[in-house]
Formats: sequence, C-alpha cells, structure tokens
Amino acid sequence: MTINHLSGRERTTKLVCAPSKAPYIGILPFEGKEHVVSGFSTRLGGVSSGIYESMNLASSRGDDPENVRRNFELIGRSLSVSPEQMVYAHQTHTANVMRVTREYCGMGIIRERSFSDVDALVTDEPGVCLVTGHADCIPLFFIDEKRRAIGLAHAGWRGTVNDIAGNLIRMMEAEFGTDPKDIEAFIGPGICRDHYEVGEDVAGEFLNRYEGPARDQVLSEKQPGTGERKYLLDLHMANFHNMNAAGMSAENIYLTDLCTFCNPELFFSHRYTKGQRGGMCAFLMLR
Repeated sequence: MTINHLSGRERTTKLVCAPSKAPYIGILPFEGKEHVVSGFSTRLGGVSSGIYESMNLASSRGDDPENVRRNFELIGRSLSVSPEQMVYAHQTHTANVMRVTREYCGMGIIRERSFSDVDALVTDEPGVCLVTGHADCIPLFFIDEKRRAIGLAHAGWRGTVNDIAGNLIRMMEAEFGTDPKDIEAFIGPGICRDHYEVGEDVAGEFLNRYEGPARDQVLSEKQPGTGERKYLLDLHMANFHNMNAAGMSAENIYLTDLCTFCNPELFFSHRYTKGQRGGMCAFLMLR
C-alpha cells in the first residue's frame, strides 16, 4: 500500500504495525513520552465488512454492534488500552469540552454515556483513555507534561470556527493550572485543504473570524470569477491559529503529514466515499 504524504509537510506520523495486532498511526513528536499513550486508528486490521471494512469504530452508521465492539478490543490491544478504560466523546459538532474521571470509563464503548453534546475531553487521571471519532474532521491532541494533564478534541468546521481548541486550552488552565505555553499539541489526520471545498455560507464564518495572513492560510477562493463562489478551507491551519491565539507556542504545535481523503486505502473519508463509510478514532491516555 502506498501512503500519500502531504507535500512540503514535515513527517510527523508513522504507521505502527506489529504481528497479529491492528496497525495504527503513531505520533512522532510524542515518542519518548513514556507516561503517554497516543495513536490514531486506520481502517485496517478489524473484523467489519462491506463499506465498513475493516477497522470500523463508528457505532452509529449501521455496522453490526458486535463488530464495532470487537474492533475496539483489537485496536485497544495494539495500544495496550482496554475498552473498559476508554471514554468516547458524544460528538454533535459543538465546541463543548468536559473533564472526565475514572467514573466515566467505558462510556460510549461498553456502556451508555451519562453526558451528551461533548466534542472534547480533558483529564489528569492516569488510566482514563480519551477517545474521539473521525472520518475527515480533525483530531486535536494536547499534552501538558508539567501538570500531567491531557486533552483530545474532534474539530469539524463548526467546532473549529467556534474555537474548540481554545475552549479546551482554557479548561486545562482552569481545571489543572496548565500554562498554555507548556502544552504540546498534534493536529492529526483529516481532510486537507486541496479536497475540502465549501460554499459561501461556511466560508463567510471563517472570513469573519480570521484576519490578515492567517485568513489567507485558512481560506482561499477556488477559481475566482467563474460563477458561484467556492472556497478551499484548511482546518489544520485554522486550528493551528486557534491554538496560537489561546497562548500556545507555535513551536509546540505539530501538523499532520497525512490527509484522510488522499489515502482511501488507509482511512475512512466521508467526502471521498460520499458518506458510505465507517470511522476511525483518536486515543490519548496518561499511564
């Protein structure tokens, strides 16, 4: 299988494969952090079939629930995390963030959630594995080694323009005493600018939020003067600027080198498959 990396982007990921275990995307800037478990699943190594082949971790798209449950066991084995330790966000494209503790473990995976409408999670408790689901939307990983606290977010265009990254950083400040300059973040695999076309309604929200050079990095008009106005949107750069504006140091923000749309053999992509797909998950835990 050929993996298509984003042109000009520093290599920040690797495909981690081990005998008899499901592969996952490892985060190179987080290597060496022995007290942190992190990774992003692929569509490989699971038991689902058809449009969900094979590591489908989305339970709401029509796949057999038993297959999804088994897939979580398989990817958990690769990451040395059990489903009983996982807390899966309830994603509805909000910018809401919630602190979770051990009492939430298993929710969204093996038992019902006691919360709803939460697209980002934070914790400072070891053994609590944060989980968010993706199939083009951007996973955002946050680690504060000084305070031993972490955060994980699902950032679609709505969450991005409403600053879910900034909301998460501010919650880490309030809950754990985090200094934003101590946070290291990874903006993970999602749809790249070249394949994310939006109309004037979505573009207008981003044009209102970003100014100057940041606006040019986030949004560009596609083929100006050809009729209906279309734009190309860069969610990775938008979240970069949101993190920077919330006080993070630019040098502590790492951008993915992988696009979900450009790698249909490796990832599920909502846009590539026109909605006929399963889903991946991002995982982050303190040991």
